[in-house]
Amino acid sequence: MKKKKYSYKKSGVDISLANKLVKYISRVSRKSVKKTESFSTKDTIGGFGSLYDISNHKIKDPVIVSCTDGVGTKIDLANKYKKFDTIGIDLVAMCINDLIVQGAKPLFFLDYIAVGKLNLNKTKNILKGIFKGCRISKCKLLGGETAEMPGIYSKNKFDLAGFSVGIVAKEKILDKSNVKKGDIVLAIPSNGIHSNGYSLVRSILQKNKIPKNLKNEILRPTKIYSDEILKLTNKNLIKAAAHITGGGLVENLLRSVPKDLTLNIDLSKIKIIKIFKWLKSKNVSNQEMIRTFNCGVGFCLIVSKKNISRIKKIFSKEFVPYEIGSITKDKKKVNLLNSLKW
Repeated sequence: MKKKKYSYKKSGVDISLANKLVKYISRVSRKSVKKTESFSTKDTIGGFGSLYDISNHKIKDPVIVSCTDGVGTKIDLANKYKKFDTIGIDLVAMCINDLIVQGAKPLFFLDYIAVGKLNLNKTKNILKGIFKGCRISKCKLLGGETAEMPGIYSKNKFDLAGFSVGIVAKEKILDKSNVKKGDIVLAIPSNGIHSNGYSLVRSILQKNKIPKNLKNEILRPTKIYSDEILKLTNKNLIKAAAHITGGGLVENLLRSVPKDLTLNIDLSKIKIIKIFKWLKSKNVSNQEMIRTFNCGVGFCLIVSKKNISRIKKIFSKEFVPYEIGSITKDKKKVNLLNSLKW
């Protein structure tokens, strides 16, 4: 009886195909690097480690800020609709939007892609989104890992994780210690669901057909707020900030409010966008909506009232911040006023 020959490729891992992907990433990465940038930021794709030269950043008392995140079960809907060119933007956005909460300027990004079986075209499309997200946030994709894991993931399944690093001057760090009684809470609109609450979205979609005019909202990529937020931090117009992700508006905002102060939110002022109204109509409670989704608020700022008019001028019409609350000093930690207007 002829003995079976074993190989890595027959076991489900194709090293040659993975090498082709690395060459593609390296080629695209080199095109995205400006000629004026130092050598150490250019040719690290495929190396054992990624290098970044920080000597060009003339920052007094620099502090490095790091974040890691994923896109949750939104990837399952990317698979369902066979649309992979925007999920990478989501990955970058989830990390960068966390990074800028501290006032940090994004420097570089690393990705981790795990697959059951490597599909070159599919993975290239995912990477196109990652590169686009990096361009929007003005950071560099320095490296990453693509892991082919047969038996752990089924053939068409994949998962994503991202890791971002930024830099901020110690005196410019956004921190809840800056927040005082009398400060105002501003809401910056989201452009959709972003990347949180998708297990609930998927559950609703299993038994409900989404209207045609809302179908594109399901995979709309997360808004990246770095350009606007960094303009504000450079002008010292923000005291603290919050990225509205899992846990919703209240839980995320509380992370940026000192323990001895009170967060007041007028829920009736929140400008709810259409996709959330549709999700709410599928028998989801108010409490569940506000704790699971951003409900139209993607990012929040805590600011001095005197700076509001200057802050609004920084944003495009679609994302102009508006007032939804204030900081006081009461016995309660949170005061939720009125109700969401569906």
